[in-house]
Amino acid sequence: MMLKSKVDLGFFPTPFHKLDRLSERYEGYEIYIKRDDQTGLASGGNKTRKLEYLLFEAIVKGSDTIITSGAQQSNHCRQTAAACAQLGLECHLLLGGNEPKEYEGNLLLSKLLGAKIHFSGEQRKGEGENQLKAELEKKGKRCYVVPYGGSNLTGALGFVNAAKELKKQLIELNLQIDYLFFASSSGGMQAGLTLGNDLYELNSKLIPIRIDKEDFRGKALEHQVLSIVHEGYDQLKIDKKLSISSVALDHSYDSQGYGVVSDNELMAIDTLAKEEGILLDPVYTARAFYGMLDYLGKEKIPQGSKVLFWHTGGFPAIFSKLGKSS
Repeated sequence: MMLKSKVDLGFFPTPFHKLDRLSERYEGYEIYIKRDDQTGLASGGNKTRKLEYLLFEAIVKGSDTIITSGAQQSNHCRQTAAACAQLGLECHLLLGGNEPKEYEGNLLLSKLLGAKIHFSGEQRKGEGENQLKAELEKKGKRCYVVPYGGSNLTGALGFVNAAKELKKQLIELNLQIDYLFFASSSGGMQAGLTLGNDLYELNSKLIPIRIDKEDFRGKALEHQVLSIVHEGYDQLKIDKKLSISSVALDHSYDSQGYGVVSDNELMAIDTLAKEEGILLDPVYTARAFYGMLDYLGKEKIPQGSKVLFWHTGGFPAIFSKLGKSS
């Protein structure tokens, strides 16, 4: 079965537990957290799940060189570099912006993990991957391109599998989650959880918080998500079709743009750190966590709901962005 076609890169299942102090603070709600910041690969993060499937495919195809892209503080790129180091693959990262004088946060870790880094100016979503691939193949490299954010059906299978993992944890606790909040930027996690929600009958309402207000390669991110979901329905033999409205993201919190740390993100980081001793990253999880707190504070979802925040990791970016924003 396609869900078994993967390499082992992380420590699973990741912890699932209740946020007791926050549940007291937001009276009327039970708040839980899924700790994908604890996957173990170079400080953890949700991309480990995608890379288990993507790099399995790369190895099966005989590739020896991996190419992927992102921002300089990309969690995806840092975890790709770590996975390549673990599997003995050469790693090339196309990162937006110009080379800084000092490497910090995820960028520093990507370098330490052995990645060959190429700075790509205003392009951070893989626009130059084909050119780099052609150059490397002329040198005899056998290249595999991991899509931006690891977001295609192969990568999304990591979160179909994650939904199965969560289902088992919920059964053991005799618990039903009503609302599931998470950050959505390139769409793969959202697509995988959408598929897994149906396949394993989680019966949870997914609330993806949009992180990047820019379109995804000229189209709204919802189109990317829907395309992956429908491909997944075909491959996994799920007899269902969705409309674009069924994979809608909440755009209420992305007005500052990608990677801009506002008072909202700082409040979210401060709250979870001081209430529960858990660190968020300033780009993805802080924005999504603030969105969840806003839902709860304004009672946008019914009192009595059981709510899950899926922590996607990324705290190394704190060491680059937080000190400069506070």
